[in-house]
Amino acid sequence: MVQKSKPPAAASQPKRRGRPRAYEPDVALGKALDLFRRQGFAATSLDDLSEATGMNRPSLYGAFGDKRELYIKSYLRYREEARATMAATFREEMPLRQRLERIFASALNIYLSGETGPRGCFTVVTAASEAVSDPEIRAMVLDGLTELDKAFASCFRRAKEKGELPESADPAVLAQIASATVHSIAIRSRARVPRKELEAIVKGAIDTMVGAKV
Repeated sequence: MVQKSKPPAAASQPKRRGRPRAYEPDVALGKALDLFRRQGFAATSLDDLSEATGMNRPSLYGAFGDKRELYIKSYLRYREEARATMAATFREEMPLRQRLERIFASALNIYLSGETGPRGCFTVVTAASEAVSDPEIRAMVLDGLTELDKAFASCFRRAKEKGELPESADPAVLAQIASATVHSIAIRSRARVPRKELEAIVKGAIDTMVGAKV
C-alpha cells in the first residue's frame, strides 16, 4: 500500500504585533498639562482633554486613568519641568543679589509663558484650589511649597556664611519672604500685570531681603 506523502508544513507566520499607538504619551501629557494649567481642573472636561490630546476617552483612560489621575500626572510633570528650569540657578555660586535676580527672572519666564496669554503657576493658581477638598493634591501642594522654602533657605544660609548677610539675618524667614514673592508674581502674572511692574515688585523684595544697592 502506497502511503500518501504529507504536504509540506506551512511556513510559520510571524505574529502580528498590536496596533501601534497613534499618539505619544509624553506629548499628550504635555497638552493635558497646558489645558489644566490654563483652565483648572473643574472647568476642563474629558471632551476638552480628548480634543487637546487627540485621544478618545478609552485611550485617555487606558494611558492615564481618570481625569483626576491625569490632573495629578500633569501637576507632577509641571513640578519636574519647573524644578529643572530653576535648579541650576539655585546651585550656582554667585553673589546673593545676582542669584535672586536670576531665580525670579526664571520664575517670570515660566509664569508669563503661554500661547493664549500668561498661565501663572500651576501650584498657586490651579492646584491650590483643588487642595481644599483633595488630601492627596493638598499634600503635593504643601510639598511643593516646602521644597521652594528649603531651596531659598539654602541660598540665604550660604550667603550668611559668606558674610553677605548680617548675623541677625534668619535664612528661614528670608526664604518665606522670597517664596511669598514668587507666589505673588505668579498670581499677578495670571492677571496679566505687565512684566515691568512684576520686575519692580521683585526688585523691591530683593532690596528688602538683602539691602538696597548703594
